[in-house]
Amino acid sequence: MDIGNSRGVRLPKTVLDQLGFGAEAELLVEDGRVTLTPLRAPRQGWAEAFAKHPPEALTSEENDWLDAPLLDDDEA
Repeated sequence: MDIGNSRGVRLPKTVLDQLGFGAEAELLVEDGRVTLTPLRAPRQGWAEAFAKHPPEALTSEENDWLDAPLLDDDEA
């Protein structure tokens, strides 16, 4: 499909949802192929991963680290 001087490809919403596509994606052209990868927040899914492990599986030092306040990059 023409979009100005470019060409477009339509992907069904169900496919985008299945792959976890949000507002942003990375486009890579390599070896004659185009790869489109959804961009996710760097720590997306961490809370769910930690929730799967019982608190007693962590050391007291690890628990202290998890309970520490979050800092902005310029505060670290």
